[in-house]
Amino acid sequence: MVKLEDISLVSIGIPFHNAERYLSYAILSVLNQTYKEWELILIDDGSTDNSLKIANEYSEKDSRIRVISDSENKKLPARLNQLIVESKGSYIARMDADDIMHPERLDKQLCFLESNKNYDLVSTGLISIDNFNIVKGFRGVSHIYNEFSTIKLGYPIVHPSVIARKAWYERNEYSESYPRAEDFELWTRSIVNSDFKMAVIPDLLLFYREEGNLCIDKIINSYNDTLRIYDKYHSKNSFNINVLKLKLKLLIAKTLHFSGNLQKLASRRNTTFTQKELIDFQVVLDNITNVD
Repeated sequence: MVKLEDISLVSIGIPFHNAERYLSYAILSVLNQTYKEWELILIDDGSTDNSLKIANEYSEKDSRIRVISDSENKKLPARLNQLIVESKGSYIARMDADDIMHPERLDKQLCFLESNKNYDLVSTGLISIDNFNIVKGFRGVSHIYNEFSTIKLGYPIVHPSVIARKAWYERNEYSESYPRAEDFELWTRSIVNSDFKMAVIPDLLLFYREEGNLCIDKIINSYNDTLRIYDKYHSKNSFNINVLKLKLKLLIAKTLHFSGNLQKLASRRNTTFTQKELIDFQVVLDNITNVD
């Protein structure tokens, strides 16, 4: 049995840019973690709304919360590399400013890494939510997935759910050349370098904001960056059906956008909960977000 009190500090990093609508929910979900030995690093990426003010208000109330701001807009990959440098913990936990952690996220992922020293990173499944904090569905694996020996166009990794050993991140920084697919580039490059000991566990430990939040420009840029990365690392001598599948997904996204149905793309990706599961996860989410 792993004694979590013996685990070193975990550094949680949330880069944010104009996230005033959701940032408080993200921070509250960290405060509600069952595991308490953490530091929260809030990195402002040149916000022009009230995000920085919100971040500072929380840091004034809890000494574990630290705010970094230089008034510049350097984009996510640069901020993630900054997090690696600034972090004091032995582990680094990713999170986006509009997502919400399940209360047991840190406990369960740290237990996994402490019990499985052969892995450097662990990701989880996600619970899809909309802009009004309503649970919609989920995506995840049915069993532990660790088959990363070859380059693929899609990995079942939820980037903002990843927790990794800091030592791994110090060997593997993010590339700033692919701002809409920096995670895919990092996973692919690490696989090529034989330094990607990742496990994806079935647990649903991240409330991931999708429906009502999809943007066609971001989707197009993400798919295009993904194709560029795949072309860079994968052999060009063989036909790959997955390239055509990704291009088809891009075409579907554009069609849904022009027909005014882009937000339905989120529901197409997800698996439906049973009624009991839906209620149970909604209760967990409401306990985090319903604050006076």
